[in-house]
Amino acid sequence: MDLPRIPLAGVIGHPIAHSRSPALHGFWLRRYGIKGHYIPLDVAPADLASVLEQMPRMGFVGANVTIPHKEEILRIADVITDRAALIGAANTLIFRKDGRIQADNTDGAGFIANLRQNAPNWDPKAGPAAVFGAGGAARAVVAALIETGVPEIRISNRTRPRAEAIRSDFGAKVTVFEWVQAANMLDGAKTVVNTTALGMTGKPDFRVPLDGLDPSATVTDIVYTPLMTQFLIEAQERGCAVVDGLGMLLHQAAPGFERWFGIRPEVDEETRRAVLGG
Repeated sequence: MDLPRIPLAGVIGHPIAHSRSPALHGFWLRRYGIKGHYIPLDVAPADLASVLEQMPRMGFVGANVTIPHKEEILRIADVITDRAALIGAANTLIFRKDGRIQADNTDGAGFIANLRQNAPNWDPKAGPAAVFGAGGAARAVVAALIETGVPEIRISNRTRPRAEAIRSDFGAKVTVFEWVQAANMLDGAKTVVNTTALGMTGKPDFRVPLDGLDPSATVTDIVYTPLMTQFLIEAQERGCAVVDGLGMLLHQAAPGFERWFGIRPEVDEETRRAVLGG
């Protein structure tokens, strides 16, 4: 009797030992009683294409992709969703039954789901958004904010050309500010997002002054180590609703898990605790 293959998924990065994704997916697999595994895979850039070619033969149904492979994966995948193409990066792969690799980006959806869950009064249409940073995460955030109806997006990055690239790709709703003038983006902003690594454990501090924060703004950081960054602490002290970055990690993972293992996992407090302890 042929037993069904145990479905495998994983996260591909270089390095990867720091990833919380195995703890997250492992928790969901146990919670829903699924006989499957989710594995951290440290893959050097030179090996990425050959590893991906072998994975379906080994029983992999899909994978997450993280730094430094999120852009390169678009050159390897056979099918790319519109949003992954627009963002210029993918974080979720599906190994289809027809043998083709499909690349998607769920970062923006995860970002919005985190805000809606943890800042229920957040209204994207209430006013402009201020976005610090212009990397891959910023591109996903900008795409998602435009889709949810934010009327204007102000963006600033330490190197201006990356911010200008977002302006040219996403159009007239985006305005670029010089990094030395980044604090001016806060004037009247109702959604404020740090997509940089500034303030993350082991990285330089976030030094943009937050004096101009509107107390009615919703402020979020995509960093989750530490959970409460100095950026969020200061915003909270100024009366803003704040949302930490862990929820984005949890929510961006849910669509992939559903595609690979057939169940839409619930993101709740127990999930958060499992990942923080993992």
